[in-house]
Amino acid sequence: QVQLVESGGGLAQPGGSLRLSCAASGIIFSIYTMGWYRQAPGKQRELVATVTSGGITNVADSVKGRFTISRDNARNTVYLQMNSLKPEDTAVYYCNADATRLGGYDFWGQGTQVTVSS
Repeated sequence: QVQLVESGGGLAQPGGSLRLSCAASGIIFSIYTMGWYRQAPGKQRELVATVTSGGITNVADSVKGRFTISRDNARNTVYLQMNSLKPEDTAVYYCNADATRLGGYDFWGQGTQVTVSS
């Protein structure tokens, strides 16, 4: 049974920081491209950042220079460090594990709410 469990969301002030974590189980974590996506009310889900099994990262222009994605294969966990938060970063953040390029599946976490407000 595959589980992706996000944590670390909450309320932050503009300019503040949060770190999201996603702990994976039931998959061979090291072979998956791991990613963070977000969905704001009334908007489509959008890519925030991904990190491949080889550690190559891709970060959306809207968060570049503020957000950093990293992974710890020993802990089966992917992180999203979010700095200099803005109100427009408010969204539900979802963890994704993607092995479709290897002929496998992709999986989603349940999401964690991030609210940036003063």
